[in-house]
Amino acid sequence: MQNASIDQLTQYLAKLPGLGPRSARRVVLYLIKRQEGLLRPLIKALDAVAKEIRTCATCGNVDTNDPCGVCSDVKRDHKTICVVEDVADLWALERTGIFKGVYHVLGGTLSALDGVGPDDLNIPGLVRRTEQGNVGEVVLALSATVDGQTTAHYIAECINRDATEVTALAHGVPVGGELDYLDEGTLTTALRARRGVS
Repeated sequence: MQNASIDQLTQYLAKLPGLGPRSARRVVLYLIKRQEGLLRPLIKALDAVAKEIRTCATCGNVDTNDPCGVCSDVKRDHKTICVVEDVADLWALERTGIFKGVYHVLGGTLSALDGVGPDDLNIPGLVRRTEQGNVGEVVLALSATVDGQTTAHYIAECINRDATEVTALAHGVPVGGELDYLDEGTLTTALRARRGVS
């Protein structure tokens, strides 16, 4: 019979991606056996993140500062905005080291089945950023899924194409693929071969 607090920890861990109830139990046991070396430092790190994490008001990235480190970096090209579905996609693109512009996190994709419309995403924020001027290119780095491509076309329609070029990732992103699961080489190829959206 497990202790109630151990059982509760197991239930919370089982909600994490890639962990089911059995894997969560193994993780809990591992943490209990390594309290000083792992469990207590993990608790401190989780507490620090819970207290310090912020969502960037400019792009939607998560950081301990607002604006985030990417948006406040003067060395980056603020005239090029890469639009991604989620922060995980932003991190995946950052791992390539090739993109030197800034980002805009939508918070998902349009989905009629799930009832997700334009107002449920950070699309108005993107349009505002492009209307404020000085944005030469918007790179649509969305998943090659039906919802991802629908979202890309919707965004392309919302942006003033006379003032801002709209491009999309090209070669290397498989249809049905999600950015967070792609390797750096594939993402680098896709960024380099981006094309205009018609």
